[in-house]
Amino acid sequence: MRACQRWVKGGLEYPALLLAFLAALGMVSMVAIIFTSVVSRKLFSMPLPFTEEVVGLLMSVSLFLALPQVTLKGDHIRVSILAKYLKRQSARFHAILALVATLSGAIFCGWILIESKDWFEFAFSRSLRTETTRILLWPGMLALPISIFFTLLILTARHIGWIEEACAKDSL
Repeated sequence: MRACQRWVKGGLEYPALLLAFLAALGMVSMVAIIFTSVVSRKLFSMPLPFTEEVVGLLMSVSLFLALPQVTLKGDHIRVSILAKYLKRQSARFHAILALVATLSGAIFCGWILIESKDWFEFAFSRSLRTETTRILLWPGMLALPISIFFTLLILTARHIGWIEEACAKDSL
């Protein structure tokens, strides 16, 4: 059982880390593009015409690519005071609350996966592109289902107990 848990944990940690690395590259690229645009506007009176479009795409993609790692590490914004209080008072009610939270997250992830499939197929079949730079939209749209899928797996593995609870180490 321990070997299976290590295998699942590693199988989720490494893809989440890779997606987080890609998100970080996207953020660094955003800063570089904005810096270059500002410098070219100030020095040459010629800003880069594609800055807003590319930065918007990079920001969207980076946010979704970072989601599995944020979920895995528990670094997202959450209200844990009530959960910790309930865990001390009633283990049964805390377990029910954890199940409801996991089910809510899983239902949301499933819904987004279903919706993103149609969006992706639409963009892919029509080869949709951005207006200014004519960048294909579907490669960036792949970030959503990939990140949501891994987030769903992380939520499920955490609920089953194959990944330790992220807020277990936190103290009030």
